[in-house]
Amino acid sequence: MMKYVLTGVALMLGMAAAAQTFTAVTSTEGREWKESKVRLERNAVAEPALVVDGSETGTPFYHWGHCFNELAWDALCMLPEADREELLHRMFAPDGDLRFTMGRIPMNANDYARSWYSCDEVAGDFELKYFSIDRDRQAIIPFIRAAQKHVPGMTFWASPWCPPSWMKINADYPVRSDRKYNTMDARKDYLLYGGAAGDRDDYKAPTGKTFPDPLSHTDYMIQDPRYLQAYADYFCRFVSEYAAEGIKIGMVMFQNEAWSYTPYPGCAWTPEGIIRFNVQYLVPTMRREHPEVDVFFGTINTNRFNIIDRVLSDTAMAAAVRGVGLQWEGGQLLPGLRNKYPGMRFVQTESECGWGSFDWRAAEHTFERINHYLGNGCEDYTFWNAVLADNGMSTWGWKQNALVRVDSEKRTFTLTPEYYAVSHYTRFIPQGSRIVGFVAGGKQGQPVLVACTPGGKLAVMAGNFADSERTVTLRIGKKYLNMAMAPHSLNTFAER
Repeated sequence: MMKYVLTGVALMLGMAAAAQTFTAVTSTEGREWKESKVRLERNAVAEPALVVDGSETGTPFYHWGHCFNELAWDALCMLPEADREELLHRMFAPDGDLRFTMGRIPMNANDYARSWYSCDEVAGDFELKYFSIDRDRQAIIPFIRAAQKHVPGMTFWASPWCPPSWMKINADYPVRSDRKYNTMDARKDYLLYGGAAGDRDDYKAPTGKTFPDPLSHTDYMIQDPRYLQAYADYFCRFVSEYAAEGIKIGMVMFQNEAWSYTPYPGCAWTPEGIIRFNVQYLVPTMRREHPEVDVFFGTINTNRFNIIDRVLSDTAMAAAVRGVGLQWEGGQLLPGLRNKYPGMRFVQTESECGWGSFDWRAAEHTFERINHYLGNGCEDYTFWNAVLADNGMSTWGWKQNALVRVDSEKRTFTLTPEYYAVSHYTRFIPQGSRIVGFVAGGKQGQPVLVACTPGGKLAVMAGNFADSERTVTLRIGKKYLNMAMAPHSLNTFAER
């Protein structure tokens, strides 16, 4: 993967010749993407929230991405061809709005698959004789190829939501039973909190709000060496089969949300199981078969620092993985993990999907989350569903948001508020930019992020989630960018 370096000297030179004028783009509910001009001023209107003096080296940013899901492709295919092509251009083209250059690929079914499946459901097939990605050729691969027409050099990473069911102790795709959404025998639910670790203090909930509570004591992946090696081989086979399709996967993570105990495809793991599988099986097998593929520890969706710390403090694990992927509650750990493990790379792996509201509040939430992850050093940011139909219902009964909403009856699409929230970042922070400063949104609801592009130009993303107009001031060199922001507005100030 190509890396970009922008030194403090380069930033200083860019600032020395900084334009006096910024293009301001403002979005409020019902009045999205209004452009104007703002000039740097000699005086500050308010105490500067942030100072950018040119000495900052910042942290790198590489990719905006999203997950290729079956139901998203189905939604796109509901549209007339011209509209579908327009959306694909908006999502992927270098001059589009979202400018995705990275794709996440689900290994086996995820919660936006049409139904449960895996690439090998023949129990005991340790040699993977019956492994096949034929199901992926129905929707996932056509979706990817449609994207590659706009981004031939698109990069990819993959993770499973659930191993083949025969590799799990409950021999089924969910973690827990649900009378409405799966047919798992409810008597198997005891597996989640049973086992020898049940009386250990470190599995009990610490004081404060934690997720999950309680914590699973059980590895749902069978820990027999034959199964663990077959699963590592399964990852490599998946990478090989996709490469044969012209889709090169450059990174894998062992499990999506190992701490979500779901009625849809999932798999619970303990720290001991995570270390065992990654260190003894997945990483050495991948290095042997596909040394070009990085293995990251992810996706982390728990805010229990002690659990993640136990995994990363294992010296063999820390040496094995190239970085850490976080989403949902896992994002709360980002500052602490970066502080304790400064040599690790960090990426954000899934945007928070909400509950099918498609409203302005969801846009503000997404805007703030991007500020949090990029401001705290994540090199990539992956969105969940870019496109969904109607109320955004998953196969397993969860209404979720998307950046684009398709009306299945009218065969039309609408750009949601979140679409504009995302565009405020993606159109102004290209690959190779560096994040040189940020202010967390906090209780005031005024997140600020400053990026320097590969061309040395500054871009400032700022939000005002309050009910009244607010002015936030940024000192740039010896002058000031006074950002007067309307109530509940999303803003970008891009150096001209």
